Formats: sequence, C-alpha cells, structure tokens
Amino acid sequence: MWYLYILRCGDGTLYTGITTDVHRRLEAHRQGRGAKYTRGRGPLELTYQEECGTHSEALKRELAVKQMSRAEKETLIEKFPGKGT
Repeated sequence: MWYLYILRCGDGTLYTGITTDVHRRLEAHRQGRGAKYTRGRGPLELTYQEECGTHSEALKRELAVKQMSRAEKETLIEKFPGKGT
C-alpha cells in the first residue's frame, strides 16, 4: 500500500510526498535523510496522510495535491483526523 503525506515544516511551508511507510519516512526526514527540501526546515509535523493503493495511483495523487493552492491543502489537512503526529 502506498500513501500520500503532507508535512508542515518549521518555517510554515508544506511538503508533499509518497511512501509505503509514513512513520519511517517521517523519521528519515527528521534525521536529514529525507528530501533535500525538508533538510534544515524542522521541526517537521505530519499533518495529513491518505492511502493511495498502487505506486502509480500515489504518484498521480501527489501531482494533484502539489497543484492545489495553499488554501486547498489547508482544507485537506483540516479534515485529517490524525493531526499532530
């Protein structure tokens, strides 16, 4: 199973990515082994995640979310029940 996730960085920006293990990937980001974008932007907070099925479906969803406005992403985040991980 693949997942889409959104992180809120310490500078207030949002980072969107995909993975098969959200918590492992979050720890990689926090240890500086994640995306280059998140390095030095801590603390990082998981604000959203959703199941996407296949890798292909996750990539398509990631592109769709990355094309959303900031306001649309914030609305998506507000609907996520597990905020604050």
